[in-house]
Amino acid sequence: MAEVATVRRSRITPEREAELYGAVLDLLREVGYDALTMDAVAARTRSSKATLYRQWGGKAELVAKAVRHNKPGGMGLQGVDTGSLKGDLHALTLRSDDCEMEQNSALMRGLAMAIHGNPDLLRAFREHLIEPEMAEFGRVVQRAVDRGEVRADNPAIDFMIHMMMGGFAARTMIDEKPPTQAFLLSYIDAVILPALGVSGD
Repeated sequence: MAEVATVRRSRITPEREAELYGAVLDLLREVGYDALTMDAVAARTRSSKATLYRQWGGKAELVAKAVRHNKPGGMGLQGVDTGSLKGDLHALTLRSDDCEMEQNSALMRGLAMAIHGNPDLLRAFREHLIEPEMAEFGRVVQRAVDRGEVRADNPAIDFMIHMMMGGFAARTMIDEKPPTQAFLLSYIDAVILPALGVSGD
């Protein structure tokens, strides 16, 4: 199975893959997940629908991989190791400028509604975004534990990704403003680090 997947991926260059993902995200912002069709993606990207299905299997997989590809640095905290938990979380935040955050926030709000009614999209998001992200946060926190920054028995460890996602998502709902670097850096220092027993100073 892995060999087949490798053959499939080799048919599309990284540049072409990035172009396809960009087109998918543009369509998502224009029409939303439910109205997005593989026909529309094929037309926008001058691809055959058969190629899209052969490469990604379906709409849910294509959308989840497009969102993952769009994440700064490819996958969040991957490759970030500044030597401190505060440094790592700040470095993650600074990978997106305020304009990107506003666009991503609007995109994720729309997808969150679609996920609730679509088991295939939920499965794809869990596989390609949620579970890898949780694993990365787990490694970052484990490094902080190994350095002595965070106590291994701190109960807030299990809720770290919830806190990170919550601050990003709640900014628009509560304050009617998009998330920004300044807001998220302050949130990390005032909420997340103290919850983990780390000084935000």
